[in-house]
Amino acid sequence: MAKDRADITVVSSKGQVVIPQEIRKKLGIVPKTKLLVYGYKDVVILKKIEIPNTEKELRKMYRRINRRIARYSELTQEEIEEEIQKYRRAKASQVF
Repeated sequence: MAKDRADITVVSSKGQVVIPQEIRKKLGIVPKTKLLVYGYKDVVILKKIEIPNTEKELRKMYRRINRRIARYSELTQEEIEEEIQKYRRAKASQVF
């Protein structure tokens, strides 16, 4: 396995930074990839993040609720909210 290595880049007049090609390839960074930027003292950290597709996530959540309705008939508002909370907890546990 190749060792990680440091590289030097320059900040443009517009504040843009070029991430070296080797690092982009290694991390799968392509155009439109979202990066979290964190600055602390004299350090800047870029972390690749995945932002969920909200529409897709809502469809998944509604399918889950609809399956439960099909199995147990109509749900109360409280039961629907409980299913939403369960779904959110399951998604949150996948993040970390």
